Amino acid sequence: KCFIFLMIRFLLENISAKKLAEYKCDTNEAICLKLVRFPEDVDDDSTTFHPEYSHQLFGDDEVAFGYKGLQMKIFYTAGNLSTLFKVKYSSKVTDTFDCVEPDDVGGKIREIIPAGFTSSTDDFISLLEKEAKFKPFGTLLHSYTIHNEEAGELTYQIHKADITCPGFQEYHERLQTFLMWFIETASFIDTDDDRWDYFLVFEKYNKDGETLYATVGYMTVYNYYVYPDKTRPRVSQMLILPPFQGEGHGSQLLEAIHRFYCSLPKVQDITAEDPSENYVKLRDYVLSKLCQNLPSFAADKLPLGFSADMIKEAQEKLKINKKHARRVYEILRLRATDMSDEDQVKAYRLEVKKRLFGPYRKNQRELAKMKKCLRPEELVSHMGQMDTQTQQEELEKSYQHAVEDYRRIIERLASHA
Repeated sequence: KCFIFLMIRFLLENISAKKLAEYKCDTNEAICLKLVRFPEDVDDDSTTFHPEYSHQLFGDDEVAFGYKGLQMKIFYTAGNLSTLFKVKYSSKVTDTFDCVEPDDVGGKIREIIPAGFTSSTDDFISLLEKEAKFKPFGTLLHSYTIHNEEAGELTYQIHKADITCPGFQEYHERLQTFLMWFIETASFIDTDDDRWDYFLVFEKYNKDGETLYATVGYMTVYNYYVYPDKTRPRVSQMLILPPFQGEGHGSQLLEAIHRFYCSLPKVQDITAEDPSENYVKLRDYVLSKLCQNLPSFAADKLPLGFSADMIKEAQEKLKINKKHARRVYEILRLRATDMSDEDQVKAYRLEVKKRLFGPYRKNQRELAKMKKCLRPEELVSHMGQMDTQTQQEELEKSYQHAVEDYRRIIERLASHA
């Protein structure tokens, strides 16, 4: 009887666990984001996009428990980013199971979206009528056009704003919510610090004969002090919203901020805080585009090696530091290298590997010092790092990876020449 009882209990628990598993939702799929220009966009699934990340609110597994058919709708008017937030689901765990509580998904979302949102679709649609009054914040830095196969020539503007612009702080609070969904380690910044600069990208579009503006993306830059009288702008966050990605807005934005800071004599150079791999590739492209017309980076100068003139000209004219100028040099030299000439190819490979070998050489010196003070059993775990063949293999992998990235940048430079 005891065995039968345990079996029945096991089966019931197993059935219960399976039923409860049906109430788990992938939060990246459940969160529905939208930039709304027209009332019909609200019900148009083709305009919906989803987060890449939701772990900062829903944990590393990015799962919400307690609902079937969960949808967390976070819709924004395209310009002012007035917000609709509502939660929908087909069934809830408390309707079926006793003593089981669902996650407070609404509470988690409200941790990041600022007060003033609506949960009424009708009220949200009425806010679209106010979009005609929305104008970009700050000072216009740059305008550009991009050809769209469906819409033809579209016009975009890049503006520089600061927190003193009327209405900008509230707008920025709404805008920065996108960071949580698309930057893995994102955090909100302290807008009370006046060292922040804000750069915004907008699209101009027509609606019923009026000119309106849609938010495309933005960048925040912090101005660090450099002794004795300089500043070092450091890019902190950069995001082009998903509906506009892949259209070249990131390069337009980064180039615009470089040109802006280049006009300021007190700026030492421009850097980035913990840049992602995609950002590094974007920066390589933009800086190569800017440097290719500098005299020190002329095609006949590149085979002579990375020079002090390159370092000086890149820093003085474009606020590019030595490390970034070196990468630009390698990209432009690869473009100027005749790949059918074995001597040119060999010379280029040795030049790049000389730079790549620096960290390996430093690591080898450190391990040599450690060898004198480590116990034999500790030394074994580090010997692989001192193995010359292993280092050469890693060096070759690093070289091939760099060349692949450089070639893609060269192709992009050629396509936009």
